[in-house]
Amino acid sequence: MSYLISLAIGTAVGLLYGVLDFRSPAPPAVALVGLLGMQLGEQLWPMGKQLFAHWFA
Repeated sequence: MSYLISLAIGTAVGLLYGVLDFRSPAPPAVALVGLLGMQLGEQLWPMGKQLFAHWFA
């Protein structure tokens, strides 16, 4: 379900960009690398919290 929501939101943003005649601020390859970084950060956050809690417990 989250994939469908993500696709819908991405499509809505793309449509908004098209309506406003606005070009994406980043080339597609740069945007994909940024998304990869976001995914890595999202995965590292819980691991970092757990490690931090382990150190100070």
